[in-house]
Amino acid sequence: MSTHVWFLVCELRFNKLFSMTDTQESEKQDDPMKNYEFDGQTYIYTDKATNITYKFDQENNKWIVKEDNRKNSDNKESSDNKESSHETEKKGNIGPGVNASGIFGFENDTHTYTDPNDGSMYIWDKEKNAWFPKVDEDFMARYQMSYGFSDTSIPQPPKPEPQAPTSAQKAKDDKEQRKAEAKRKAQEPPSWFEVDEAHNTAIYVSGLPLDITMDELTQLFTKCGLIARDEKGRDKIKLYKDAAGEPKGDALCTYIKVESVDLALKILDGSQIRGKTLSVQRAKFQMKGEYDPGLKPKRKKKDKERQKKMQEKLFDWRPERMRGEPLKCERIVVIKNLFAPEDFDKEVQLLLEYQQDIRSECLKCGDVRKVVIYDRHPEGVAQVTFREPAEAQACVQLLNGRWFSQRKISAEIWDGKTKYKITETDAEIEARLEKWDKYLDQEEEKKQQGTKSSNEAQKVSQ
Repeated sequence: MSTHVWFLVCELRFNKLFSMTDTQESEKQDDPMKNYEFDGQTYIYTDKATNITYKFDQENNKWIVKEDNRKNSDNKESSDNKESSHETEKKGNIGPGVNASGIFGFENDTHTYTDPNDGSMYIWDKEKNAWFPKVDEDFMARYQMSYGFSDTSIPQPPKPEPQAPTSAQKAKDDKEQRKAEAKRKAQEPPSWFEVDEAHNTAIYVSGLPLDITMDELTQLFTKCGLIARDEKGRDKIKLYKDAAGEPKGDALCTYIKVESVDLALKILDGSQIRGKTLSVQRAKFQMKGEYDPGLKPKRKKKDKERQKKMQEKLFDWRPERMRGEPLKCERIVVIKNLFAPEDFDKEVQLLLEYQQDIRSECLKCGDVRKVVIYDRHPEGVAQVTFREPAEAQACVQLLNGRWFSQRKISAEIWDGKTKYKITETDAEIEARLEKWDKYLDQEEEKKQQGTKSSNEAQKVSQ
């Protein structure tokens, strides 16, 4: 039972206990315990009506007249003594502010009182100077019968502990959050927006010479960072001109990084070019008219990805090739005059045979990484990629000038620029695929005939 419920029960029992006392007496007395005193051993009660002092006899469990009052009472008349004695016996069963018909007692040096109406037991609190109900099993049973009860013997099922979100659950929550945010943005009508300084990568420059060229502007702005490029690969530099087409002396430059803008404000602002002092500031765009989303050019996802790759390529840094370090193309050998494209039209399986023969022959020179045959090239070209440039040089010495399938072949190191892949037309691709399908059908028929002949041979032998 919680502390709040316990104090509520105590308050109800306390009110019930003191409601059983004399109504007129409780109305006259503000504090029912002001006539009681504790001398360290027992309680002393003074009756204001008769001015007689009583003390509680713990052995006989009743109130008796104090000894000094007995001597004073002997000097009175016998009739008064009898009435006083009769009243004393009645008072002997009266507890401190409780019904006289109750039962008083002690429990571990603590005064107790039992209510005769419902059998509730109360204990005397010395510090608070008041009676409080004793909370035990009997009291709990009576309380539960009166106010309802909750069965605490039945074990409550343990509350499930909150599980830490898994990576899949977290990804799902993030996806739902993005969907909700996208839906919210879709509901908002498109409008003009201002670019804050944290995302503004453009600068506005004024005070330029009127005869300045685009090459000079590019060279000037490149000092502070990489300049962004448009879809056609041109630098995003705009030189403002008047109606006659003559430069006005101001320009706009867009960088890739925001840090380039801060650097331009420090370096270019206040600098001079051909006697002209430049003024550099962050570009501020003023929106004119109402926003029309139909006029905004739509960029495809592929274009955005291509532009992103272009920017990453601009920031890509690789160390320069050391002197004497071989190039990657020096590991590739180009073999020519191996075949004629018409050979594969007649026999398609020759493509695999040529590839296997070249690989087996080149393995004599070293580790072969890849063999590519350009079957549509008119010169009959094949490329062989080795692990090391020295292995490629050995292959050139081995194959150059040799005869292969009644053809004199040539072998050389690839220059790294020449492309040998031939782009076919749709008609050529369709014709080649038809020949390939025809070849596969013929191979399937040959397998079936071979299986049939072998089965017949087994039957004859049996």
